[in-house]
Parts: sequence; C-alpha cells; structure tokens
Amino acid sequence: MPNWTVKDIPPQADRVAVVTGATSGIGYETAKALAGAGAKVIIASRNERKGAKVLAEIRAATPGADVVFEPLDLASLDSVARAAKRITASVPRIDLLINNAGVMAIPDRHETEDGFEMQMGANYIGHFALNMRLLPKVLAATNPRVVTVSSLAHRSGKINFDDLQWKKSYSSWRAYCQSKLATLMFSLELDRIARAQEWNLMSTAAHPGFAVTGLQSTGPRMGRDRPGLLERFGKLMEPVLSQSAAAGALPTLFAATSPGAEGGVMYGPNGFYELKGPPVRAKIVPYAQDKAIWRRLWEVSEQLTGLRMPAPVIA
Repeated sequence: MPNWTVKDIPPQADRVAVVTGATSGIGYETAKALAGAGAKVIIASRNERKGAKVLAEIRAATPGADVVFEPLDLASLDSVARAAKRITASVPRIDLLINNAGVMAIPDRHETEDGFEMQMGANYIGHFALNMRLLPKVLAATNPRVVTVSSLAHRSGKINFDDLQWKKSYSSWRAYCQSKLATLMFSLELDRIARAQEWNLMSTAAHPGFAVTGLQSTGPRMGRDRPGLLERFGKLMEPVLSQSAAAGALPTLFAATSPGAEGGVMYGPNGFYELKGPPVRAKIVPYAQDKAIWRRLWEVSEQLTGLRMPAPVIA
C-alpha cells in the first residue's frame, strides 16, 4: 500500500455509508471522499446547521453526490435510538459503518444525558449502542465493513472497571485514553465475534496520527475561555509533527475501501511514531490485545446500554 491516496479508492457506487461526526475534520474528509467515489453517504452528527453547510460543500465538490444528514447525539442513548430507527427505515442495507465522532481531553468532568462520563459516553458507549441497533442492516449487506476510529492515545489507556465513569477521580487525558482504547477493543471484539459466527463482516480500526482538526481545541476548551496546556503544546508541535485532516482520514478510508484491508487490525500513518504519512498497518499495544478484557468490556457495555448483539437479518 505504498503512498495510498484517495485516488486509490475503488468505485463505491451502490454502496451505503454511515459516517458519524462528519461535519468537520477526519469525518468530513471521509464522507467527502466516499461521496466522491460514488457512495450514498449518511452524515450522522449533532449540528444540523453545520450539516447543511457540509452537504452543500460535498455536493459542490461532487455534483450529483448522494449525501444526506441525520441528526445524532452520541451523548444521548435516546438520540442514538431515534437516529438508528430513522436510518434503518431509510436504507435497505449499510455497507460501511464508520464510527468516527469523538471528543478529546475535556478539562473538567461532564456527564452525558444518561450519566456516563462524557468522553467514555460519546466516544465509546454511544457508538456501541448505535452499532448494536444498526448491525442488522450492516449484516444485510454483501461485504459490509465496520471501521472504528481509535487513536495513538490507546497506547496510554487502561480500562478502569472499578471506576469506568471517573466518579472517584477525574483526569481529562486518562479518560480520553480509556475511551479510545475502548473503541479499539470494540472493533477487535466485533471482528472476533463476526468470525466466530461466520458472518461476512469485517471490523477494523484506524487512527489518524496527529491530524490537525477541531478535536485538539473543542474538548480542551469545553467550559474554559482560554487554551489549556494540551492545546498550547499541540499548536507548538503542529508545524513539525502534524498532517492535514485529509491526510489523517486516509487510514480510515483505506480500512473502509481497500481490497487489501484486513479485519481485526488497525491502520495508521507510516511515519515517525505513526504521527503522519500514508496508511499502513498500525501497532496495537499488548494490553489492547487482551481478549478477556474485550469480552468483559463488551458485557459491561451491554449492561450499560441495555442492548445485546442482535440476530443478523441477511437479505
């Protein structure tokens, strides 16, 4: 896959893609590239005003693009349920489900509508619930893929089952690392389940390296009027270590579309510390490969959401 770019995306005509958090950054570039390759793209995000703007931009870049907006707030299990119901009713199948949306390093502890710590809730638990509700439509596709966007931060993460929602003590960075480790473990466990059940489903993960998006400022600024240490450090290192959002989306797009992509792995940039560069198979730290933790996290997620793996509906 040397120097793989959007020009290498195979034709995506007649494929249906759902991309969460696609009104900016990595998600936007992913949705734009998929629409440009001919896919029907459902942008599932919170901000309807930004959604309308993004639809116009993608249609301008690709006249005739089949792209629609679906309101989705991953910090609300009720919103997830309503969005999933509308999406399920609107399409016969989902060929690509891309779990992209996320928040990063919120300085003070916030809770979702359902009482989850915000980063764990929006980055992981909301996506878990969405996937459980959409999987029947995913499994109705011929060769479906689920791509989950993780992060280099998974390397510093641990799943704190004794205080999963950080009620005892809160660290913005540790909470973020846990949430992105959880998304990676979800991807790996889903692929393991798919193979055990002999489903024709590929679940794989991706990370963007150090891509310049709104993620580095939106979360760290939540509730504060000035940049924090993480944001200031990121700005200082951007010129040397970062890449654009478009480049950061390439691992996701490779995982979603390349005939050479595999399930049960993660893709990321090929450069120093996987910070930037063309997509290659990425390093997964040993802790993240512990299948017992995958299984325990999955069971806890079922308990928290009240949702279990649905029976497949195969057309």
